[in-house]
Amino acid sequence: MSRHPGPAGPPVVLVVAKAPAPGTVKTRLCPPATPRQAAEIAAAALLDTMAAVTAVPAATPALALAGDLSVAVRPGRLRRAVRGWTVLTQHGDTLAERLVHAHAEIADRFPGRPVLQIGMDTPQVSARALERALARLADGCDAVLGPARDGGWWALGLADPRQAGVLTGVPTSRPDTGLRTWRALRGRGLRVGRLPVLRDVDSMGDAVVVAGRVPGSRFAAAVSAVVPGVLVMAPVVVGGGSVCLACGWGVGRRARRGPSGLMSTPGTPAHPRRDHPGRGQRMPKKGRDPGGTGSRPFRLLS
Repeated sequence: MSRHPGPAGPPVVLVVAKAPAPGTVKTRLCPPATPRQAAEIAAAALLDTMAAVTAVPAATPALALAGDLSVAVRPGRLRRAVRGWTVLTQHGDTLAERLVHAHAEIADRFPGRPVLQIGMDTPQVSARALERALARLADGCDAVLGPARDGGWWALGLADPRQAGVLTGVPTSRPDTGLRTWRALRGRGLRVGRLPVLRDVDSMGDAVVVAGRVPGSRFAAAVSAVVPGVLVMAPVVVGGGSVCLACGWGVGRRARRGPSGLMSTPGTPAHPRRDHPGRGQRMPKKGRDPGGTGSRPFRLLS
């Protein structure tokens, strides 16, 4: 069983990100987004994430960056947002190698401090959620892991960031990556705490759902530039049926109102607009995540 001393200073919140240059980020949003629009969505996600990190009291913000902000969209805003941050350059051929290297560099620069690492794919994350994750580390967990809905993970916290070396043996971009990471951490004798499940943004359907949860955010505005007139509020699910992830219109057992204000009625046969990317998606059952992909986050075993 691992034991760690008290931290030598405030915790570090590490954002691992890629410079949002057109054609290099969020390519799975194309179509319906153009490469420029996809980069704008990525930049908005990064800015919202950095704002949440900055709002965490008594935490040291750090950014491990791949690429060059000078060729990214919104370069001025990104440079202003990163002022006062510790900025690292990512190194390594694989994602796991880049993560391990970033954690090791943080351990060298901030000896004895715990690290909470997140990415730029969960712009809905709040400062409060990050504070709670850090509190779990302070309360005796050696590690915390935040499962993602697609089976991966969105956050990894480590009391000793050098323990990130365990990631080199975990395959990434798989539906069991989160579970394998959990088992690898437990295999090292670490006490691992579970964080809430979040949806990360991999597709336009994900983007619409996440943006609906953070209306008024930069991310929601960037998504609505691709899907006009959407994301005023999150859709309200009242029954089974079909729903358009783009406008909230759907066919259900009962009438429902989507974010655009359109009202569906039982038995309505056709979508009133045929140009929306979310047309034809299934509406989840009541109580489930709107726009759910059908996948489930991994079950954490004791």
